[in-house]
Amino acid sequence: MPGMHENQDRSISINWMPDRASGVPLYSQIVSYFSEKISRGEWMSGQNIPSQRRLSELFGVNRSTIVEAMDELAAMGLIEGCFGRGTRIANDSWASLIQVKSPNWKSYITAGGFRSNIPMVQIINRLEFEEGITRMSTGELSPDLVQAELTQKALDNLSEHKLFMNYPDPLGMPDLRRAVQAHLSRSGINVPISCILIVSGALQALQLISNGIVQSRSTVYVEEPSYLRSLNIFQSVGATLTSVPMDKNGIQPWMIHNQPREGTYSLLYTIPTYQNPTGVVMPESRRLEVLKYCSEQHMPIIEDDVFCDLWLDAPPPPPMKAADESGGVVYIGSLSKCFSPGLRLGWLVGPEPVVDRLADIKMQTDYGVSVLTQQVVAELLNSGIYYQGLNSVREQLRRRRDLMLSLLEEFFGDLAEWNRPAGGFFVWVRLKNQVSAERVFNLALKEKLLVPPGNIYDPLYTSHMRLTYGYLSMEEMSRSMRRLAEIVRSLR
Repeated sequence: MPGMHENQDRSISINWMPDRASGVPLYSQIVSYFSEKISRGEWMSGQNIPSQRRLSELFGVNRSTIVEAMDELAAMGLIEGCFGRGTRIANDSWASLIQVKSPNWKSYITAGGFRSNIPMVQIINRLEFEEGITRMSTGELSPDLVQAELTQKALDNLSEHKLFMNYPDPLGMPDLRRAVQAHLSRSGINVPISCILIVSGALQALQLISNGIVQSRSTVYVEEPSYLRSLNIFQSVGATLTSVPMDKNGIQPWMIHNQPREGTYSLLYTIPTYQNPTGVVMPESRRLEVLKYCSEQHMPIIEDDVFCDLWLDAPPPPPMKAADESGGVVYIGSLSKCFSPGLRLGWLVGPEPVVDRLADIKMQTDYGVSVLTQQVVAELLNSGIYYQGLNSVREQLRRRRDLMLSLLEEFFGDLAEWNRPAGGFFVWVRLKNQVSAERVFNLALKEKLLVPPGNIYDPLYTSHMRLTYGYLSMEEMSRSMRRLAEIVRSLR
């Protein structure tokens, strides 16, 4: 039976399985099991530990769970890797358990209110910065597309003026908010600068919203699948994420069947333009339907529009915020996806009471975005340098998208189905014959190809992958797509 096994010679004996009904994370149960066996003297120094793949089979868990448990046991000094001999119980493991130590930081860490990311996402985040890894799904522009020279030009322009270097206004520097106001008006969003809050990218905007206007036991409705499911921002404050089906035109809010309990609130989070991860663009008619539905339900909308400037074929429909007459939409924009992720600057637009509330939280958190960054971005927008850079980014992304689509046609024609993105920098791929994207992930990693499976965006999407043409160079794209197809073909 799975999980019941006796290893021979100097291998450890395993006759236990983690309890999935327990509230304790699976990896933590495995760590506790190892620690108990070692502390009781049942497992001795030098005994061999089965491979990660074998442990995954014995315990009936994903390999990512085993990786996380093994990392923690190694950090505790209980196991060690030996060249040519695999992993074994460390020589001083028992001493590590009984010696007097400094505070048990693990207990403090697990007691913290903010939830850890799922193990798979933590592994992906670490691997993205390992040398030699080809990042086939990264959500940022490649270094050669980042507009560093134009940013330098904005800095040179600023050198001719006296810089402001004190603490900024809680909402952000007025000059920048006026520049953002003018930028938003190009999309039909016309608001006073008192309704604009400058933030350190879209993620901080979401964090402020979760802390400032989302109560415990609230329901946050998201698209199925959704990038937001790869994070624990709202869950960490006690809210529940509930998936809402999508069609080719985006989220279908009328498919919400389970209304929130009495005394709790709900809101809808959506990426209507180049949705992450699917790339779907919500047409104007659907945007108006979503607005109407949420208005009737007295349900606020969080409109995440960080990709809107990255259109490749034609400009997308106006944001929902442009048609928002009741103040029910909180709008998020950013320069990170379109110009430079390192600038870490974005904006949040909403009713004044909401903006003031979130600005107060932000001041208690970081006392404002760097004033130097704010002045650089104001110069980028006011001088038109930003729009010059956008044109260059779009032109190069268009070529890379077309190459990605031709490579998919060449190597994946009989292996998968995919969308044709009209903007952004992702292609959403569904593998045929129910090939497991997680198995692809594990095999590809051996080739130093990082291809996260689609189930990190929703558990149902086990045969999907999000591929980027925004981060890979054209040479990397050609080489890695050929090899990825070989891996997928081997699993059919």
